[in-house]
Amino acid sequence: MDEQQWLKLEIFIPETYLSVLREALQSVDTGHMGDYDSCFAYSRVTGTWRPLAGARPYEGTIGQICEAPELKVELCIRAERMQETIEAIRSVHPYETPAIYALPLVGGV
Repeated sequence: MDEQQWLKLEIFIPETYLSVLREALQSVDTGHMGDYDSCFAYSRVTGTWRPLAGARPYEGTIGQICEAPELKVELCIRAERMQETIEAIRSVHPYETPAIYALPLVGGV
């Protein structure tokens, strides 16, 4: 298997949006591994940010540091599914600028 064929996605999202995110990922068959789908892991983290002038924050006040609990969702995807996966995530994500990271997996999955 080509080393660049798989990516690991990390998505930060409010806990109340986990089921909506799961459905969005299922709609584009992301998180499918072998005979299983909906394959991902999540952990609780604390996010921090400061909305700047012009922002429309989901949570927080312009100019003030904000901290809140979030989930970090991690999953593997095929590189060719990246665009449709990002679009599906953005379609349900409540943040003005979602935090989504894509990391190449050396050696595949």
